[in-house]
Amino acid sequence: MAIATDLWIWVGALLTLFIFSFLFGDNPLYKIGEHVYVGVSVGYFISITWHNFLYPDLIVPLFRQGNLLYIIPTILGVLYFSIFFPKLSWLIRIPMGFVLGYGAGVSIPAVLQANIIKQIQGSLLSTQVLSRWDSILWYVVSLVGIVCTIIYFFFSRERKGISKPAAEAGIVFLMVGFGASFGYTVMARVSLLIGRLQFLLRDWLGIIK
Repeated sequence: MAIATDLWIWVGALLTLFIFSFLFGDNPLYKIGEHVYVGVSVGYFISITWHNFLYPDLIVPLFRQGNLLYIIPTILGVLYFSIFFPKLSWLIRIPMGFVLGYGAGVSIPAVLQANIIKQIQGSLLSTQVLSRWDSILWYVVSLVGIVCTIIYFFFSRERKGISKPAAEAGIVFLMVGFGASFGYTVMARVSLLIGRLQFLLRDWLGIIK
């Protein structure tokens, strides 16, 4: 057992224990850890935004290269601060309108390509899929799940005949999908917990190697 002598390891370990103290209820130690985490995160992202985006993409082209076209995004960015002045707060609608319009125009094609077109392509049969019986089985299950889920969300007609059991099967596939997503989230959180415990027991206290 060899306890760490590095000051920053001690700082990290104490802050980790402060956050873990929330297991025993809200307390001053947890609030200290929470405020330090939020403050450091905000400071870090401000620094990243300045060095990686604001300075090279706005300050340099506008003030060093003399590209006056960059005055337009500068004005739009300044208008965001109008929210702090009640009489001028309506001006924030201008930059928000630009951001939402641009974001919708850029993200909608990307979402369609990634979440719909690629999913359709992945669901189609290929020569590789047909080469193994288990691949064919999973293809059939996937195809049935997609069709039943779509039928479940089809509310324009009354569910009767084959559409009723298909919609009920769609609920089952949805629950399986939600369960898998929840399980993946829990697994990721447990992985983070294991990493913190390893830090405490190995890097800080030196109990494990």
